[in-house]
Amino acid sequence: MSRPLVAIVGAPNIGKSTLFNRLVGWRKAIVTNEPGVTRDRNYGEVDDVEVPFRLVDTGGLTPSTAAPFAREIEAQADAAISEAACLLFVVDARAGITAVDREVAAHLRRKGVPVVLVANKVDGPKQDDEVWALHELGLGDPVGVSAEHGRGVDDLLAAIAGVLSSTNWTNEGELDDTEGPEAIRIALVGRPNVGKSSLLNALLRRERS
Repeated sequence: MSRPLVAIVGAPNIGKSTLFNRLVGWRKAIVTNEPGVTRDRNYGEVDDVEVPFRLVDTGGLTPSTAAPFAREIEAQADAAISEAACLLFVVDARAGITAVDREVAAHLRRKGVPVVLVANKVDGPKQDDEVWALHELGLGDPVGVSAEHGRGVDDLLAAIAGVLSSTNWTNEGELDDTEGPEAIRIALVGRPNVGKSSLLNALLRRERS
């Protein structure tokens, strides 16, 4: 049976991939302190929850900037958003609302997909008060979490289940990275900048990478 898709979106370097790894239960996404490492969509499965779902990590959105690959990353994120039944908009609670956060919030409102606002880096009670300032984004009650330490993840999963249970989702998007039990997995490897991503796109006949 197909599952609803939940997409993680937000600015660069705010813990989206750390949250992705936390929810799927293993280190599937690369996590570093360097922004912009995630560029393509990265899919996983979240089981053992009230409403099992597919999860996709996306690259950091930087609207109105000339950051490297900004347009390509936004196109990949928009592809995930178009498939999603729910969006997790991740914000750094300690940094407060940034100009990029405001632009991303406006972008998501135009998409019309249900949003769960995730206040990340709430590592302890001292950061709890910082969560409520995020109401200014106009996306409902934020859920405070620490993706790194697992704090608040149960509350986040409950919020996701609430959205998915009340949403008439469909699975009409393109195929993702998950596979059936008899699927053959093929890896493209090689030195940097030799055309691996271009070859992948040519084989799939779409801009997947």
